[in-house]
Amino acid sequence: MFSARDPSDIDRFFRGLTEFAFHARLGVVDPPLVDYVSVLLVRFLRNEPPGAGSPTVEEAASVTRLLVETVAQHDGDEAREEYRHIGDVTLFWSGLYPEALRRLEHRSLRDPLAAYRETGKRAYWLAASLEPEHADDERRLLKRLSNEYDLCVEGLAEVRRMWGDAA
Repeated sequence: MFSARDPSDIDRFFRGLTEFAFHARLGVVDPPLVDYVSVLLVRFLRNEPPGAGSPTVEEAASVTRLLVETVAQHDGDEAREEYRHIGDVTLFWSGLYPEALRRLEHRSLRDPLAAYRETGKRAYWLAASLEPEHADDERRLLKRLSNEYDLCVEGLAEVRRMWGDAA
């Protein structure tokens, strides 16, 4: 029986939705990519301490600034993780809550949502470029996240639609 209080049941529910959305609805059979997106979804939807759980709209709004500052403040490993986090945050918000991003005020941008998505793609690409030589699988996955970013956004939007239907 499904119990909203058992974290493993919640994890299975969202992982199942993600796999169904990508495999059955979008025809995307790329287990490492789909697994990454489902883990990202579960991680951000859990009720965890700030910084570990769901990103806030304020965090979403500061992604572009973080992207610029990351290079100057961190070495390779830290920068890679920061870029990955930026990609994860932008993917989460772009796929699940694009209406919140459309309301963000960006005086210098005509289309803040498009700029936000481009930031996510770039962040995953930069994270991939900082992966060590021996981490070929991880580098390929991060490059796919960058190249297939819009497809992942579409997959998360489908998860949200199905999640709403399940309620």
